[in-house]
Amino acid sequence: MGGPCEVLAEIAEESVARKVVEAVAACAWRIEDKFSRYLPNNIVARINASAGMPVEVDNETANLLDFAALMHRLSDGLFDITSGVLRRAWIFDGGHRVPAREEIDALLPLVGWSKLSWKRPVITLLPGMQIDFGGIGKEYAVDQAIQLVAQLSGAAVLVNFGGDLAVTRAREGDRPWRVGIEGIDPATGAEPNAARLIDLAAGALATSGDTYRFVESQGVRLPHILDPRDGHPIRDAPRSVTVAAPTCTNAGMLTTLAMLRGRGAEEFLAREGIRHWVQRQ
Repeated sequence: MGGPCEVLAEIAEESVARKVVEAVAACAWRIEDKFSRYLPNNIVARINASAGMPVEVDNETANLLDFAALMHRLSDGLFDITSGVLRRAWIFDGGHRVPAREEIDALLPLVGWSKLSWKRPVITLLPGMQIDFGGIGKEYAVDQAIQLVAQLSGAAVLVNFGGDLAVTRAREGDRPWRVGIEGIDPATGAEPNAARLIDLAAGALATSGDTYRFVESQGVRLPHILDPRDGHPIRDAPRSVTVAAPTCTNAGMLTTLAMLRGRGAEEFLAREGIRHWVQRQ
């Protein structure tokens, strides 16, 4: 899930609390095992190793592919789950290495949603192409976990997977959950720091940004979100975007769409009329 996962719950009975935590953990591991591009022998690995042959997928995978297609349309092609292959050239480890133009150009022929065939339930990639659900999988996992929790208990529960989170309801006494957003302290420049506190009584929060994944080139911080058209990081993107929405999937979709708009992130979010917080340099 790209970071620590946690469950916070107001549950008096230990047996119920354990059942909730175990269900959330099982959900996280199931989705990680099924959809991580770093693991062998799962559906993503099978698709990526298909070498131009068609692969029939199950309903859950098909739903994620449908959502990826929607994101591609809404972003005018900037959100593209085939762009993960560019990670062969880019390593966003906080260092200073920027790949040569030749490295990126060699990979660009393998990037492009329009180059694959998706006719539910069959996907066919060009040889050498890959898909990566990293841009949507974590938020999907949060929503799946919250649904499981709601079936087990009516308690107030918060599920947090690597900074993307959702709650079942407000805490006792109608008290909202208080959530900190990591970012830059404008007074000291230190990071990571709880730069803002948000009260959340219902729904979800998702954050996209470069706090941990970036490279620096000639004094410029380059985020890990890549433009599939030229293989380079999105220009003029905020340091982070956080969105509140009814579901974590929706929140994550909006944060990603905003980041992909670079300098126009704030205008996009204001036009959508949603609660959001943007941090820039």
